[in-house]
Amino acid sequence: MLVLNNTSAQPLAFLLMGIPGLRAVQVWISIPFCLLYAIALAGNSMILLVVLHEQSLHEPIYYFLSMLSATDLSLSLCTLCTTLGVFWFEAREINLNACIAQMFFLHGFTFMESGVLLAMAFDRFVAICDPLRYTTILTNARIAQIGVSMAIRNVAVMLPVVLWVKRLSFCSSMVLSHSYCYHVDLIQLSCTDNRINSILGLFALFSTTGFDCPCILLSYVLIIRSVLSIASLEGQQKAFNTCISHISAVAIFYIPLISLSLVHRYGHSAPPFVHTIMANIFLLIPPVLNPIIYSVKTKQIQKAIIKALIQKRFQI
Repeated sequence: MLVLNNTSAQPLAFLLMGIPGLRAVQVWISIPFCLLYAIALAGNSMILLVVLHEQSLHEPIYYFLSMLSATDLSLSLCTLCTTLGVFWFEAREINLNACIAQMFFLHGFTFMESGVLLAMAFDRFVAICDPLRYTTILTNARIAQIGVSMAIRNVAVMLPVVLWVKRLSFCSSMVLSHSYCYHVDLIQLSCTDNRINSILGLFALFSTTGFDCPCILLSYVLIIRSVLSIASLEGQQKAFNTCISHISAVAIFYIPLISLSLVHRYGHSAPPFVHTIMANIFLLIPPVLNPIIYSVKTKQIQKAIIKALIQKRFQI
């Protein structure tokens, strides 16, 4: 059996996977994926531009929303080239360093999105439970500190993962099961003991999304308790309405993530293309839907987008 490692004279290269069993119609299947990428890129770019240019949106919740859009934009760009390259041009080969780089940014931005959703939950908690101190707690400096701390956390948990992947040796079977590089997928091809890699991967997962999700749930328990203490029904509805967009964003991030994990664990009887399509859709659901949800449910964002489009039309 041929064993390759990172110190070999022969460069390591892996083969990305398209859609198993549907290779003949892969180009046609790529059309909806291409549309989803276009919607994700356009929608998140629009949110970023309106928050940047519209003075009335220079508030904590919209700063966090711009962080979410920047993360979704980056997450989409991480897999855009390899996914469409595989679907359109059969460009399946990727070297180890490029694969590790994609894995680092893919997982890093996924964890970043989880962190941003936690920050937005904290924003809603302060706005509803302690509104008088909202502006003093969530200052611009503190928001910047939250953003930087999330980035540092992601680098800190992903750096050991990357370094230990570089130490692995790989067998002659170099075919990945996705159109992008995924940590679990990559280490399974290793010929050497990958238990440390698995432990580091689990640690990265539990110290990010595994920590963020319970904190988000706790924040909403406290929010619900605070809202139910409001005397008027109208006041309760108004308070809950400010949380709907964020609850939707949390749902479209965590539900596909949990569903994909369950399919990988228990869906062994499902055809391989089901796993592949679900894995690709999971990465696209949040970037596609988040801008739509916030544009539809947030009047300030609606007005800012309409204003920007009208100004653009008059300039033309």
